[in-house]
Amino acid sequence: MEKYVFGFIGLGLIGGSVAKALKQANPECTIIAYDKDTSALDFAVSDNICDIPASCIDDTFSSCDIFFLCTPVDYNAGYLKQIQNIRKPGSFITDVGSVKKVIHDTVRSLKLENCFIGGHPMAGSENTGYASSNAGLLENAYYILTPTQAVPQSLVDNLFYIIKEIGCIPIIMSEEKHDSVTAAISHLPHMAAYTLVNLIKERDDADSTMKMIAAGGFKDITRIASSSPVMWQQICGENKDKLLSFMDAYIKELSRLSDAISNENKTYLYHYFLNAKNYRDSFNDIISGPISRSYHLTVSIPDETGIIAKISGMFAKNNINLKNIGIVHNREFEEGVLRIEFYDEHSLKQAISVLKETEYTIYTK
Repeated sequence: MEKYVFGFIGLGLIGGSVAKALKQANPECTIIAYDKDTSALDFAVSDNICDIPASCIDDTFSSCDIFFLCTPVDYNAGYLKQIQNIRKPGSFITDVGSVKKVIHDTVRSLKLENCFIGGHPMAGSENTGYASSNAGLLENAYYILTPTQAVPQSLVDNLFYIIKEIGCIPIIMSEEKHDSVTAAISHLPHMAAYTLVNLIKERDDADSTMKMIAAGGFKDITRIASSSPVMWQQICGENKDKLLSFMDAYIKELSRLSDAISNENKTYLYHYFLNAKNYRDSFNDIISGPISRSYHLTVSIPDETGIIAKISGMFAKNNINLKNIGIVHNREFEEGVLRIEFYDEHSLKQAISVLKETEYTIYTK
């Protein structure tokens, strides 16, 4: 990778992760960044990720070869106008937004089609902010590029190469196709998660029994309901038509399932669940996605004082970083009694290797 100068507008979860991945792939690159949250900038500087912090979008960015717009989609469109006046000839702009029509419409209105390539790394987390960013978040993730028809192929090739260098899998498609695909596999599941959580909230009793016994399955399905409310409020407006189309189809699918249950159609139900299981089992778990994979295991342990500290110490001795560790109080879908979560697949595999040398029983999914 060349010694590019990258300009970042926004250093949240995705912006920070992309910046970290670029620095990891090419430590000699220069990153100039702006974020309205000055603490995020300070953090990035102390991390040696941001080389030049900017207090506003001005000539500080004039040397940038590539601009990454990494704020919510509504804001990205506004920042285009500011970049237009300071970018040098030959530079180009990309974004990381999960909806592409809005930004492409703005690009056309500003006549920036010859220097814009839409982008969307298909990775994410229920956590937000620079503090949660991680270069490993992008590892093996599809990274969709939506170039305009007027942008030179050489610029597309440059970005394609950079995306591969940071460990992602670039794929090119139109902005129209992108918005349809993400409405189905990202936006709709988030709506389902929010709906499930609010349903349980409304139906729970005064003792919060449902909340108390919510088990691994429910928490895994609804984990993404902890995502940014502001971001999802915007996405609902920006991808409204395609999202509503899939929501209507989903409601009809639920109605068919409801009818089958009501009519006790056991044959239909069996094949319905079997077909879904077979299709789900065919998914490639190696590839990351907009709903991030959870790297965890559970362990059966004896009830003895200091056991958690003992296991944590084993991992520390082997330089294995833990994301979370806790007792499984509700055993539905969880075989072990100690649940340990890691930041990436490599750490998970290391942990399994370490634990296999003990008398504990390990369960993974």
